[in-house]
Amino acid sequence: MHSIFSRINNVSALLSSCMMALFAAIALSSFVFTADPKGDLGLLSVKVYPASGAKKAHSKQELAFVNFNVTADLRPLFHWNTKQLFVWVEAEFNNTKKSENAVAIWDRIIRRKDDANLKVSGKNKYMLRELTKSFKNAEPAHYTLKYNVMPYVGVLTYGEAARTNAPVEFPLVQKRV
Repeated sequence: MHSIFSRINNVSALLSSCMMALFAAIALSSFVFTADPKGDLGLLSVKVYPASGAKKAHSKQELAFVNFNVTADLRPLFHWNTKQLFVWVEAEFNNTKKSENAVAIWDRIIRRKDDANLKVSGKNKYMLRELTKSFKNAEPAHYTLKYNVMPYVGVLTYGEAARTNAPVEFPLVQKRV
């Protein structure tokens, strides 16, 4: 006869195998539900100012401030396996040393399908600065609205909902008033 511990071990092994098979089926089904959300990203203005906290004359840092409008319908990304969306606006540009920069300037976490119809008019949430300390010879930037779908079970998926039509130049430094 089998002992009670042996029977509990067999039942728990069967249940854990069934749960793993269920999780694998859920993860594979996430690839079936694909959506292509559309949106619009418009830039109102880009301004460059010197940083106010620069102590030394030779280490002056410049900061760029971006005002933008975002309208996007991300509701098609929500289905039964979507836990939340992470949405961000990214600035992509090459600096004077020709190294590629991709900087997140705004983000939001969307947890409900009702909140996934974005209409945002605002400015960058995070500082946009250049590693060489000046935007003077930096190439124009492309701005992109990107998203990350975080499922309950399965693989994270990334995508792009909107992009500016043409690259946007960084203006010359303006004096603070």
